[in-house]
Amino acid sequence: MKALSRTLFALVGSCVVSPGALAQTLGFPYGSEKVRGVNLGGWLVLEPWITPSIFDNTGNSQIVDEYTFGQFQSKATALSVLQNHWNTWITESDFAAIAAAGLNHVRLPIGYWAFDVSGGEPYIQGQLPYLTKAVSWAQTHGLKVIVDLHGAPGSQNGFDNSGQRMSSPTWQTKQSNIDRTNAIITTLANMFAGNVNVVPIIAPLNEPAGYDGSQILSVTKQYWYDSYGTIRQIHLLLIESSEAHNVFLRYPFGTSQQSNLAVMIHDAFQPLSYWSGFMPPPNWQGVLVDTHIYQMFSDADNALSNAQHISAACSQASALTASTLWLVVGEWTPAATDCAKYLNGRGVGARYDGSFPGSTAVGSCTGLTGSASTFSSSYKTFLRQFWEAQVMSYEAGGQGWIQWTWKAENADEWTYQAGLANGWIPQNPTSFKYPNICG
Repeated sequence: MKALSRTLFALVGSCVVSPGALAQTLGFPYGSEKVRGVNLGGWLVLEPWITPSIFDNTGNSQIVDEYTFGQFQSKATALSVLQNHWNTWITESDFAAIAAAGLNHVRLPIGYWAFDVSGGEPYIQGQLPYLTKAVSWAQTHGLKVIVDLHGAPGSQNGFDNSGQRMSSPTWQTKQSNIDRTNAIITTLANMFAGNVNVVPIIAPLNEPAGYDGSQILSVTKQYWYDSYGTIRQIHLLLIESSEAHNVFLRYPFGTSQQSNLAVMIHDAFQPLSYWSGFMPPPNWQGVLVDTHIYQMFSDADNALSNAQHISAACSQASALTASTLWLVVGEWTPAATDCAKYLNGRGVGARYDGSFPGSTAVGSCTGLTGSASTFSSSYKTFLRQFWEAQVMSYEAGGQGWIQWTWKAENADEWTYQAGLANGWIPQNPTSFKYPNICG
């Protein structure tokens, strides 16, 4: 029956789909109005560098991610800490402040474990009510929410922000991992298909590690097709009658038309040329590609001068135009070093000061991370120039941007909130002090 359903889905879909008939009104005018937003990092998915105190307070160096946070301490202790964090890290007042800053989107990372720990994972659940609250707050304050699946079973990249830090990803190695991920996307599509004016986009997976080889790239591409079919495409469910063995069609969204939800696929760390012609319109609609641009995760990037960082940001404008899909820079930052504590992982040092294994020191991290009160006026000027260069470049070359991240305990150079408070981010994101920074 499974093979028949796939075949019939393809046949019926290909017969009835008319690109003109399926053009839908999305929840935001992508392609004509710029995306300007911020990520709510470290809230429903823990990251050691965003909230180092949560990890340090455990007193256990084995706790390096959300997986081990549940694994190496009592459930009662972990749940108590997480519930307090969920209740306080992001509140409605943050949504009000984000809207007041002239932004129109928030990107909200959530992990698979909020929905499913059937694999026996030690994660603590309880995130979903906060996802619902976030959508309600966004509606109140006129913001759009991109719901981003930030971690998948087995980890799609091995980063701590996937939930589980490991030497290499294993998500792509088991069909059960992929099936579980697809099931979660089905849940999200059903949750938000009727509320696209607040949740216009679902991002099926953050940062799959395409650099890890051909297998994960192949699995990722198929997953993009499958998740599109879940989020966006005609939904034809086949039901077999037990009496007559007849096959019927049912439409979960109550119509044979596409849903109005858009799909945001990550570039899997591949050049944009790799995705040229992938999911081309009009056969696919409502697809955006998400690229993340950072300038601190290599020795070469850390060695750049301030002027070189700005020049590199400005050069992105022309590079981003290579995308054949709507493109949003879904993560970036005015920070230009990897100095923030635990940025490379709990217990891992920084390339900039040479404390990262095998790195070559550039200089001291003092005054480059932590509280803005320790930043020099010249450093704040650079943060403003670098912020403006990136905003202008990403709007010129793509459909807009979403900064990482709204807040952090002790890394003000990364956060939108601190930038607003300390003057390197303008209260209006279109007000530039250095309008000619990119020449």
